Amino acid sequence: MKLVRFGAAGLEKPGMIGEDGSVRDLSGIVADVNRSTLAESALEDLRRIDPGSLPAAPANVRLGIPIDGIRKCVCIGRNYAEHIAESGDELPNEPIMFMKVDTSLTGPNDPIIMPKGAACLDWEVELAVVIGAACSCVDSITAARRIAGYMLANDYSEREFQERREGQWVKGKGCDTFAPVGPWFVSADEIRDPQKLGIWLEVNGKRQQDGSTSQMITNCASLVAYVSQFMTLRRGDIILTGTPSGVGGAQKPPKFLNVGDKVRAGIDGLGIQQQTIVSWSSPEACAFRCLVNEDA
Repeated sequence: MKLVRFGAAGLEKPGMIGEDGSVRDLSGIVADVNRSTLAESALEDLRRIDPGSLPAAPANVRLGIPIDGIRKCVCIGRNYAEHIAESGDELPNEPIMFMKVDTSLTGPNDPIIMPKGAACLDWEVELAVVIGAACSCVDSITAARRIAGYMLANDYSEREFQERREGQWVKGKGCDTFAPVGPWFVSADEIRDPQKLGIWLEVNGKRQQDGSTSQMITNCASLVAYVSQFMTLRRGDIILTGTPSGVGGAQKPPKFLNVGDKVRAGIDGLGIQQQTIVSWSSPEACAFRCLVNEDA
């Protein structure tokens, strides 16, 4: 089952993807796709619905963040060996954790804002795990049962902010729009093995990342268990599980994104997303800030 939220930013409706790939309107069944929707009983009810029986959404409608009200976005760094090698880093003894803030979340095809003063904007396609039930100090077997589903994500990173501005990585990771997710939330029952998914990313039509989630050092269930040792994970929280090799900052010479560049990324079974990089002063950036201020 694939769930979406569609419509203008701030006015999204809940939806479901039909067998033909069309967006169907769920607003007559549920108020939104949110934490309540991710409860196992609620997901079971939705699985009984024939998407073809639902009204069709408008053609080419905008897709928003698939889940409303995400509270925590926990990210894992250096979880693919080839990415560690290309960056010249050492294999960590334990998973590296950092956070993205709620204003970094955005829809799968929304523009990405180049931060003011940025010069080293990089890409990182990632598999996102969606938590379906509270986890606190659980083992990996229990953690696997607490995963509601998965999404495609991109962990955009401003490398100068991250690596040379001192302090925590969040300076280069938590900027506005730096975590596009979607196009869909895909329930766990549709993903036979989350550790056997192709994962890729292109910049201006050229393939930059091309890997598999089988290359993860720590798998999805073990990451959920690990994170749960340090904080309670609640329904609707997400974990970004790391990126394969091919990031721009590790290339020789480094390649970074500029205004006007187009980034396209995908994961098997989780869809494709595409963003255009826009300047801090662009109308799209101003619209994003107005929306955030209205919601404050």
